[in-house]
Amino acid sequence: EVQLVESGGGLVQLGGSLRLSCAASGFTFADYAAGWIYQAPGKGLEWVSAISWNGDDTNYRDTVKGRFTISRDNAKNMVYLQMNSLKPEDTAVYYCATGFRLGSGGWAYLPSKLSDFGYWGQGTQVTVSS
Repeated sequence: EVQLVESGGGLVQLGGSLRLSCAASGFTFADYAAGWIYQAPGKGLEWVSAISWNGDDTNYRDTVKGRFTISRDNAKNMVYLQMNSLKPEDTAVYYCATGFRLGSGGWAYLPSKLSDFGYWGQGTQVTVSS
């Protein structure tokens, strides 16, 4: 069974930090790009960041560049999102997701659209208070 399980969310003050983790199981994680998507209160899903299958490349939405860092450990089947200098507008449910299998239809080296993602986790809440 394919699973992506996020952890590390919580309540943090303005300027604080959180590290989100995502544990993958049930598939060959190293064959997939991975990323994070968020959904702010009352808004739709929005792409945040992605990392290539081998970890060599990353990209970020403009509003988090310089503050968030995505990383992965294929030996542990994990992907992370280090979030620093958090702002109230970062408040959202954060979802871990993977792209499609390397070489398959729909595969993207660095997923940047919601449609680039195949497997999704259940989400973890991040709340930043002012």
